[in-house]
Amino acid sequence: MSKYDVYGLGNALVDMEFEVEDGFLNLMEVDKGVMTLVDEDEQHRLMTHLDAFEGNKASGGSAANTLIAVSAMGGSSYYACKVADDDLGHFYLHDLKAAGVDTNINGTHANGITGKCLVMVTPDAERTMQTFLGISSELSVNEINDEHIKQSEYLYMEGYLVTSPSAKEANIHARKIAEANGVKTALTFSDPAIVEYFHKELTETVGDGIDLLFCNEAEALAYTSKDSIHEAIEVIHTFSKSFAITRGADGALVYDGNEMHEIDAFNIKAVDTNGAGDMFAGAYLYAITHGYSTADAGKLASLASSRVVSQFGPRLAVEHYAKLPGEIR
Repeated sequence: MSKYDVYGLGNALVDMEFEVEDGFLNLMEVDKGVMTLVDEDEQHRLMTHLDAFEGNKASGGSAANTLIAVSAMGGSSYYACKVADDDLGHFYLHDLKAAGVDTNINGTHANGITGKCLVMVTPDAERTMQTFLGISSELSVNEINDEHIKQSEYLYMEGYLVTSPSAKEANIHARKIAEANGVKTALTFSDPAIVEYFHKELTETVGDGIDLLFCNEAEALAYTSKDSIHEAIEVIHTFSKSFAITRGADGALVYDGNEMHEIDAFNIKAVDTNGAGDMFAGAYLYAITHGYSTADAGKLASLASSRVVSQFGPRLAVEHYAKLPGEIR
């Protein structure tokens, strides 16, 4: 039996989320609906304008949100990341441990600045992110614990890591350790902008192939350069044994290596789409490591992501996660 259901690595970012109008994004000249990497000065400039808005703060980053969901539903997870010896770094570690996620940090912090992600949510529920990676851009193989990977059922790699050479190599190193020890590999494409500007780096991360891909429809089309999701799936079959493709209000397509399942979306009013994909991946990984069928795993993931987009913020209250599996069984 594995010590961890999922071992993940990703950018450790303190998420700061704000409700804004489209006009604010236009005024600040921020591209809507995608994640944009910026330096500290640019983020500080935006932050001075966001100070007028009420916001929420939580430990985050895409993979962190996914692993928090795994643990909060009753699974076990480990997160390899890097934060600095500053107030936000200590906040991040405390928040992560409170969510039941094991980590490599264990009270040791490096000199530098902890990364931050400013998440701006518009009235149409779309999320726009501006990210300063800070010390997270220095994530490397030094933060990887090979033995813990070997003791896991799945390795989960965050696509955002391809923006940093050392973090990309950490992803690749972790994948090779997993492959050599019979640990299944999963990757999330993370964001359409990552697929567009870092296609080569994502392909290097995939290597000779992975066991499970998470992406949304836009990312699938962009990565494969196809015009239809069915054409894109034909390409995805060549490098991933299984996949889960989210399609917003049209639900999701999940493939287990033998059979395709169409997963219905739950009828809800979206308030904030930030964290929807992360939640879907977390619930799906929890389910497939706990004996669920592929169809039920997709249903749980769809339910969980519908709950998170119906509220403000990328995570649910801890007590709400554990109730979700019982709602579909």
